[in-house]
Amino acid sequence: MEDLLVYLKNINWTVIVDIIVIIALATILLIFFKKRNSLKQAIFYSLFSLAYIAVNVICAVSETNVMYITKRLFDYLAVFVVAAFAVIYQADLKQMVSRLSKSYDMSKVDYTEEDLRIAASEIVKACQTLSKNNVGALIIIAPNSVPSHILDSGTELDALVSSRLLESLFNTKAPLHDGAVVVKGNRTLSAGCFLALTQDTTVSKELGTRHRAAIGITEESDVLAIVVSEETGVISIASHGKIKRYMTPDKLYEQIEIAYGINYKSKKRG
Repeated sequence: MEDLLVYLKNINWTVIVDIIVIIALATILLIFFKKRNSLKQAIFYSLFSLAYIAVNVICAVSETNVMYITKRLFDYLAVFVVAAFAVIYQADLKQMVSRLSKSYDMSKVDYTEEDLRIAASEIVKACQTLSKNNVGALIIIAPNSVPSHILDSGTELDALVSSRLLESLFNTKAPLHDGAVVVKGNRTLSAGCFLALTQDTTVSKELGTRHRAAIGITEESDVLAIVVSEETGVISIASHGKIKRYMTPDKLYEQIEIAYGINYKSKKRG
């Protein structure tokens, strides 16, 4: 116990760094679990961490080998707990690692505001046609850089956005119709992309895979996801982990222009 008191009395920059690191790690983990609505897991890992630290502190300040067996058990359990965490959240960890890699950035590509308005109109037109025919679709509009792991999961296109292209990609007989199409500016970057589903347990059970994938990608990236329901033809949008359903053409066009960062001008389109 005296060693612990000496440690606390002689606070220097190394002790401060220790405290900052612990607080930072705890904050990151809490945010991680909160985004995934994993309250029970957060409580378990917190209690285990506190117990593990307490056992190690007791053993460190004791002059004899007290709690030797308990410390050994906790050491082995710690390895098991870390391994279990990696297995349970392997998809999330893979995404985190992928984000550290190079992202696709088209900030140097020149396109005018008019180009973006035309692209928005083409996307709305395609969604209306797909909705009318009850054809499912998932379109991701990325205002900034696109995570490379998302593009790599699909087929690269880098083609001009057009309603005919989008309609053909989501045609039920097309090989890429089950995945998502990623749009950046007025370019269709990739099609047939696979996205991780949201882990939010509060999402309505009525929503299918496309809707859950749309919510999932907007929880992790600053993108706008457009979903056309295959069952009902209802058009929905997702952003920041929230979904809005029953979008009209005008509302959809407005949301796309907001995602593009240009001013929305209310107008009727044929």
